[in-house]
Formats: sequence, C-alpha cells, structure tokens
Amino acid sequence: MTFFSELRAEYDAPGLRRSELHQDPFEQFRTWLADAVAAGSPEANACVLATSAAGNVTARAVIMKAIDHGFVFFTNYTSQKAQQLASNPAAAMCFVWPEVHRQVRLEGTAERVDDTTSDLYFQSRPVGSQVASAASPQSQPVVDRQELLHRFEAVLSEVGDGPVPRPDTWGGYRLVPARFEFWQGQPNRLHDRFVYQPKGDTWEIQRLAP
Repeated sequence: MTFFSELRAEYDAPGLRRSELHQDPFEQFRTWLADAVAAGSPEANACVLATSAAGNVTARAVIMKAIDHGFVFFTNYTSQKAQQLASNPAAAMCFVWPEVHRQVRLEGTAERVDDTTSDLYFQSRPVGSQVASAASPQSQPVVDRQELLHRFEAVLSEVGDGPVPRPDTWGGYRLVPARFEFWQGQPNRLHDRFVYQPKGDTWEIQRLAP
C-alpha cells in the first residue's frame, strides 16, 4: 500500500459560525459561489454529480448552469447519467472550492426541466458546442476520434449558416435538494460543518462533527 501523507493541505480560513449562515440554504450557496469566483476558482460552478441504478453508483463532473428552486445542468438524454436518473431520480452534487477551503454537498431528486428552458440555454451556447451536442452519441462507443469529427462536420454542413436545432435527446435536469451540507476547512482537521434539512416551511440547521 502507498500512502500519500505528503499530499496534505493545511486549512487556515476563518471559522464558520451558525450566526453567520443564511436561513435559506440557496442564499448561502449563492454567497459561497460568489466567494469562490472572487477567489479565482476556475469554473466554480463545476461539481461532481453522482447517480445510481440497479445497485451501481457512478459519478462525473458536470457544470451547474442555473439556480431556481434547484440546481440545473444539461446533458444528453441517452447518456448513462440520464438512463440512471430515469430509473432512479435520487442524485447528489458536490462542489469543491480549494481556494477558499470549502465544500458544499447537495442531495435530492432530479427532474427534467421544461423544453422552453432547454431551448433557451441551448441557443445561448457557442455554435460549436451546439453542433457537438447534436453530433455526439454521448456515452456510446465510437470507433475513433475521426468518427466524432465526421459527425461534427456532417451536422455543420447540414445546418450551414442557419440555427442549430436542439436535439430531442439533449436538455436539462434540475436537482431539487432535500439536504445541503456546507463544509469549511479548519486547522487540525476540526472542520466546521452545517447541514440544512427541511422542517415545515423552513430549514433546520444543525452543526455536525467533522
């Protein structure tokens, strides 16, 4: 067994106190996301999304693109994550911001967003990204990269200078959290952790041991 004891960061950020937290976890998240962006965190809206089905759990990085009453991301509806969400909508997200020694975990249920939302976001993307979404059979085997390039060029040739239609197989999901956890790194690994869980019309906040 190889230990990586030398790969160790020391956390010296200010502590997190209950009195400093927003009662609304969405507002707390927005504050921390803004702090991560200000600290120079690259793609601070990136997170790890975990899904599961038939006893198998998978995880991958996705980009969170919007917040309303949940956290919205976009993907191919034939992808592995989409297939798992179709059979089991329970999912989790984890945002990690090393620059500010923080982490946020979300657990909840995923649902598809409406077509209008998917259309609006799709048309806001760079044209190359639109074409790639239409060309890629996400998560399916391909012979080589050349196959992907041929698919890309074929779609590009088909649409010409016109708009790229959003594929029926591409759109958004919203993870609606039933649990938030905010983690602030502290010296000696005595980290500050607070969990939000629904209680009636509000959120109950509890401190957790590190």
